[in-house]
Amino acid sequence: MDTQQVSAPSRAPSAGVVHINIRLTDGYTIISNRLSQHRGLSLLAIGLGTHIQSLPDGSRVGVKALAAIFPESETRIAAALRELERHGFLRRIRENVRGGKLVTSTVFYNHPEAAVRGRERVAEPVPAPVAVPVPAPAPGPVPVPAPAAVPVPAAEPPAVAEPVRVPEPEPVPVRVPEPAPAPADAAPAPRLVPLPTAPRKPRVPLPAPQRPTEALYAAAADLLAGLPRTAPLFRLSEEDVRGLVPGVAAWLERGTRPDAVRAALTDDPPVPLRHPAKLLRHRLIALLPPPLPAPVPVVPLQNCDDCDRAFRSSVPGRCGECRDARAYADESCLIGA
Repeated sequence: MDTQQVSAPSRAPSAGVVHINIRLTDGYTIISNRLSQHRGLSLLAIGLGTHIQSLPDGSRVGVKALAAIFPESETRIAAALRELERHGFLRRIRENVRGGKLVTSTVFYNHPEAAVRGRERVAEPVPAPVAVPVPAPAPGPVPVPAPAAVPVPAAEPPAVAEPVRVPEPEPVPVRVPEPAPAPADAAPAPRLVPLPTAPRKPRVPLPAPQRPTEALYAAAADLLAGLPRTAPLFRLSEEDVRGLVPGVAAWLERGTRPDAVRAALTDDPPVPLRHPAKLLRHRLIALLPPPLPAPVPVVPLQNCDDCDRAFRSSVPGRCGECRDARAYADESCLIGA
């Protein structure tokens, strides 16, 4: 006994779009997927092409007419029309009408590739007919040939009018006025480059300590020789060290610590560093700290010879009170009668 097979209804996909299709009987347009799923067109161009394809023949599809219907600007609509024209969906043809006017007509293709192939077939040359000999008819009844099918020529696409080329105007040469010749007795223009014999600015001397000592110079030499340990770019020769020692000694004499001197001389060098000795000499002159203020003299403490109290004085002796007491003791007492 045969059993009837019942097919289960198809399940809807768990993700993505689900189509609910209702059969349409009026008010619809067939749109090719070549337009609706084109990867090279923008969404605005696809939507505008869909709208143009749904319009009846003779409708106006200019930029201003479309901008009056949709909220997009004329600039965006013109860009979308250029996209459709670039990919072959839209074609603008300029034709001459009566009165010498040029009228632009728009042709929209739902299948641009097929339209291009059709234009190529029309453009191919048609071969000339070849004469075939016909044999003499045999005696007897003449058969009536069946009516041959008359081929219906395919509709040719409208001819494309050649664009009118407007000749470009030739550029007019611009005459540059020539400078008037200088008179023979005019004085020569002053030279901006100094002459080789011009006096040069004297070189600023390197600072030196006011009270140089061997220990001060030895500390300065050790500091310069040890610069490559922390700054490898500042590797100096023995002659460079001897020439820069007085400047570093002046910094040390003015109370600058060796680590502060090292940081001030080697911090943030230029790249590339071509002459480290010249850079150190410039910084020793330009960044020289001011000298330390003169120390305030300190008067030593002394013990008084009479009262043994402490007082400040540069020489030993008696304090002020003891000196005054001895001065009053030596004078005679004068009392009025």
